[in-house]
Amino acid sequence: MSEGGRPAEQRGEGGHMAEGPPPPAYRIEDLAHLSGATVRTIRAYQDRGLLPRPERRGRANLYGDAHLVRLRQIADLLDRGYTLASIKELLEAWDAGRGLGGVLGLVAEVDGPWTDEEAVRISRAELDRRFGGTPDDAAVAEAVELGVLEPAPDDEDTFVVPSPQELSVAVELHAAGVPLSAISAHLRELRGQVEHIAARFLEFTTEHVFARYLDGTNRPTDAEASEAASLVRRLRPLAQHTVDAELARAMRLLAVRHLRQQLGTSEAPDLRNRTRTVLVPEETMQTVERLVGPQQAATFVSLATEREVRARTLDRLASNHSSSADLDETS
Repeated sequence: MSEGGRPAEQRGEGGHMAEGPPPPAYRIEDLAHLSGATVRTIRAYQDRGLLPRPERRGRANLYGDAHLVRLRQIADLLDRGYTLASIKELLEAWDAGRGLGGVLGLVAEVDGPWTDEEAVRISRAELDRRFGGTPDDAAVAEAVELGVLEPAPDDEDTFVVPSPQELSVAVELHAAGVPLSAISAHLRELRGQVEHIAARFLEFTTEHVFARYLDGTNRPTDAEASEAASLVRRLRPLAQHTVDAELARAMRLLAVRHLRQQLGTSEAPDLRNRTRTVLVPEETMQTVERLVGPQQAATFVSLATEREVRARTLDRLASNHSSSADLDETS
């Protein structure tokens, strides 16, 4: 093995030089030195399918220039913010013989930020001050688990806040008297519901817009990927606008209804819309809350009552009809 990990020139029969120089071959340590990656990283890339397996020669595993180029491609894509899963998709498209230009543009649109918010840094002291001045390690740990806070890699007493608006909401709720544990629980519940909305929006747009690009059998061409990226850029704000509009409508409707229920009054004189406060045994309400959740308990009790009223009304009508029929038969 010559300097730099390249093998010495090989000679053919009779001492004549073989036609053309042999392809370079590197041991894994040489490949790590030339690429800037560690031996452990190279092996991890192989296990994930990002890097082809080396050529086996006797007892040695040897790598070529193709491996070096691939490692540099991966490093470049990581620097641009792509995840390893996205990089694998891109490299598979490359290996299939298609250019990366359009595919990179599509992945950049999908994998890029879906909000105009910019992350900020906050010290632990400032964080404690904003939440009343009393340190709460459990609440901070839960915020890190939820991704509301991210430990800063260069300072153990500093956090990165991906969404300053989300943190501000938590600060306001806590200042209004909501415990931090309740805020975290509410966020977990809300996140599950929002992820369901996002999944449905993606299914909807995939079915009606992107099906011609993502048919599940053939990867999009470079031109198709570029066109799909342009569509993502145009349609991206629609999900946010739709959710904002529908949330405003629902909040207006439900907030008024909730206020009327709490006050036991109704703006309209129509007796059918009037509400009254009714005492329900605590054990019964706990059972209902376990069944449908605290937020839906009042609605469940109301609907169950209405159903019971309708059932009894039908029974009374049926009973009256039977009594009338009996009188007709005896007369």
